[in-house]
Amino acid sequence: MISSKFTRTDLDNNVFEYLCVDNFIRSVMDAWALRTSFDLCLFDHLDIQKSRTFDYLQNALSCDRPGLKMLLDLLMANHIVEQREGGFYLSGAFQKALQYRDLLEAKLDFSQLAALDFFSHFTSLIRNPDGFMRDARTIQLFDYQQCFELSPESCEQTKCWMRFMTLMTKYEAQVCMSYHDFSVYNSMLDIGGNSGEFVLQVCKRYPTMRATVFDLPVVCNIGAEHVSTEPEAGRINFRKGNAITDSLPTNFDLVTFKSMLHDWPARNVKQLLCKARACLNPRGTLLIFERAPIQVGERGIPYSFIPIFLFFRLLRPASVYKELLEAEEFHDIAIQRIQLETPFWLVTATK
Repeated sequence: MISSKFTRTDLDNNVFEYLCVDNFIRSVMDAWALRTSFDLCLFDHLDIQKSRTFDYLQNALSCDRPGLKMLLDLLMANHIVEQREGGFYLSGAFQKALQYRDLLEAKLDFSQLAALDFFSHFTSLIRNPDGFMRDARTIQLFDYQQCFELSPESCEQTKCWMRFMTLMTKYEAQVCMSYHDFSVYNSMLDIGGNSGEFVLQVCKRYPTMRATVFDLPVVCNIGAEHVSTEPEAGRINFRKGNAITDSLPTNFDLVTFKSMLHDWPARNVKQLLCKARACLNPRGTLLIFERAPIQVGERGIPYSFIPIFLFFRLLRPASVYKELLEAEEFHDIAIQRIQLETPFWLVTATK
């Protein structure tokens, strides 16, 4: 049953605006025209108000006329560029999307990587998931065994997938905070907290919050570097370890799992929830923020969604989390469904 223990705080009425980036990455053609435009620095020469002629753009981008015409045609078809009175402008809608350029470029890059597996192994993804997990480069990229020993190779590989997860979390955290009141807590533990981006965003919003991230050694090293230049860095601590096998720190008002539990089979999720309960102070809160099962819908699956689509089997209904929490003797369990580019579950429970 979906309940509403917490209501939206309305601290940010624009927390969903970042989703507009997906409007411009709906197909392969859309994605590659956009990626090439970034590579050629096209958008450095265009804005909403200032007109640029074809000849100016040809000279600035060092393209031949047929190539530039094709690129501009693709961008106009995707409502990125508009042509008026012989000049080219950025559309207002795309100018808005450029406010989230970091996320836009990360989605383009990660979709490009995941698309190789999608095109080469889609039949295996549908019919032979074990074979797909063995062969797909995207799955191999998320090799957590590479996160125990610090080396140039392990850092490079780990940084690749952490970049995507960090930028998604940067914006998803704003949504989570608008649906749950974090002001009632002074300390939080984010298990599997990746780069620390989730706790960073919480600490930015709540200046009395002190946070600990528990994750694998290489992840913690990269995460500590990620937050080191932020004013909130002094309130964020990284603890290295394996959440399945190692002891976790204790005495927290809030323990969170953000886009982490789907990586584990149900027996390990049960184990993690049991350990998380021991980390909480009496009457402390456990919070789970996870993607719900994918719904294709009438519009289908956009190209930008390929990296998440490859993991569709791992996304659980909320009832699974509810049953596991009840088994661990949590109470006051509340579940909210939040529609982002896919549905999310925001599940909270009290020790």
